[in-house]
Amino acid sequence: MYPLEIVQPMKNDLTSVGFEELLSATAVDEALVSSPETMLLVVNSVCGCAAGNMRPGVKMSLNHSKVPSKLYTVFAGFDTDAVQQARKYFLPYPPSSPSIALFHQGALVHFIERHHIEGVSASLIAENLQAAYDEYCS
Repeated sequence: MYPLEIVQPMKNDLTSVGFEELLSATAVDEALVSSPETMLLVVNSVCGCAAGNMRPGVKMSLNHSKVPSKLYTVFAGFDTDAVQQARKYFLPYPPSSPSIALFHQGALVHFIERHHIEGVSASLIAENLQAAYDEYCS
């Protein structure tokens, strides 16, 4: 597990733009179970592709006419129980950090795994998410 002083700035990178941290398995369940809303859940991490591509791409994606109703985040290597519980909702996708999941009416409808984040520009990640927002967000 990483120390808080290392992960806090990376957590702040998303919470400063409106993401709510899910810090426990119960919080993940309460956020995701049977919600009629469209939700984005970001598995944040300390890796370079999270800093250089994923977090900037996610933030850029929110500058769009349609966006998810709820924005959530968990942090891999820190919010261990929350991440483990979130990954149950990502099945059949294997564990991936970082990753980005879009839920609509309680169902996983779009998922971006680490191998779709590494080496991909933030703007392409944003465009990928915005296309999903166009389809699933009102």
